[in-house]
Amino acid sequence: MMDTTVERAVNEQIGHELESAYLYLAMSAHFESASFPGFASWMRLQAREELDHAMRLFDHVHDRGGRVALQALGKPPVKFGTPLEIFEAALAHERKITGLIHALHETAGRKKDAATQVFLQWFITEQVEEEQGASAAVEQLRMAGGAPAALLMLDAKFGARSEAGR
Repeated sequence: MMDTTVERAVNEQIGHELESAYLYLAMSAHFESASFPGFASWMRLQAREELDHAMRLFDHVHDRGGRVALQALGKPPVKFGTPLEIFEAALAHERKITGLIHALHETAGRKKDAATQVFLQWFITEQVEEEQGASAAVEQLRMAGGAPAALLMLDAKFGARSEAGR
């Protein structure tokens, strides 16, 4: 049986992951409206990954005999800035999520919930990949410097990202 403090914390993380999916979906919609289909596709894949993360947590609560308590999601922005600013926001968001995952791991440790700690190792590794991907995108967009031809090239490159190839 899952400790109630750990259960509450995992439920909060489910909410954070769902909000992440919602945020990335809003970013995807912005890019679609701005005629950047490749960036939009990249963000849509991010949204799907975040939804998958939420479902992993959801299943873990049930597997441990806990109860999932979904929370209201905040409304994401509708308008964003430049592609660079959007990817910088995505990187900052991933860093925030990394901190939340680490705090959740620490909570599980304090409550001596080894099963949840082991389960969260996947998320810790995943966050390294998430931050690396967003950081690489930011660096490439910085190099592009807002030049239209470079942005269109990067848009095409980002659109080639697949779920398997991340």
